[in-house]
Amino acid sequence: MRLTLRQVQVFAAVARHQNVSRAAGELAMSQSAASSALVELERQFDCPLFDRIGKSLRLNATGRGLLPLAEDLLGRAAEIESVLAGGQLGPLSVGATMSIGNYLATLIVADYLQQHPGAAIDLKVANTRHILDDVLHCVLDIGLVEGEVNAPELLVEPWLADELVVFCAPGHALAAAGRASTEQLRGEHWVLREAGSGTRALFDRVVAPTLGRPLVRLQLEHTEAIKRAVEAGLGLACLSRLTLDEAFRRGTLVELRTGQFDLRRHFHFVRHRQRQLSPAGRAFMALCRSVGDGILASQALASRN
Repeated sequence: MRLTLRQVQVFAAVARHQNVSRAAGELAMSQSAASSALVELERQFDCPLFDRIGKSLRLNATGRGLLPLAEDLLGRAAEIESVLAGGQLGPLSVGATMSIGNYLATLIVADYLQQHPGAAIDLKVANTRHILDDVLHCVLDIGLVEGEVNAPELLVEPWLADELVVFCAPGHALAAAGRASTEQLRGEHWVLREAGSGTRALFDRVVAPTLGRPLVRLQLEHTEAIKRAVEAGLGLACLSRLTLDEAFRRGTLVELRTGQFDLRRHFHFVRHRQRQLSPAGRAFMALCRSVGDGILASQALASRN
């Protein structure tokens, strides 16, 4: 075999960082050694993998096609090492969107580490756009998202049913009725998620067109900040029920029923089509499904009561 795992490792690290120096730091190599490994890989096959733009290296078409295969190979090598080291699960990188990350994924990661004490897992929380980009570029092994996925390179699997809920502060004029017509919602101020989030995309597709031009007072990245802004009387908002149930129980926020809008959606697993799912990935997704089943059972019980 003409290439080495070290060359593949350097290529993947440079692709992630778009910089040889940072890649070398990640791999605990000197910059010159990392640069030599990359140059030798390209020279061996007479096949450039990057476009050199100043000090930045951007994957060319060949490099983009190679990256998921390289990451898959490195993942399998890590599995071999874990078997030789006693059967422990290999490392895993997971990304979750804000609603999932702050209210579900952290708990699932904690359970995963309790069940597999020797495992290593990284969790990144960001909006849908950023999570999908990182899965697409093989920075993340698995994404947990609530937004739409349109990239053909990605494999999407349904996970958990969810819905968005319109809500207000207890002192708001609409709170007493607990519902709001489309006409009542027109002219209200809104506190919304930022563009690029799955929550905002669904709101913009289903609710916004019926309101003319929604009066957006604030755009915030974090659900807790939106909830605090609504509690302070800055307007209405629309978030996942998952993020609101506790506030509804406490009475600090009030749900406004809006049966005229279909705000149902699903959380999804997202993976790169060209990468095989590792044993660690399978174990993590199985745990996610188990937690999801428990949530659905709790929701069904609550609806009966």
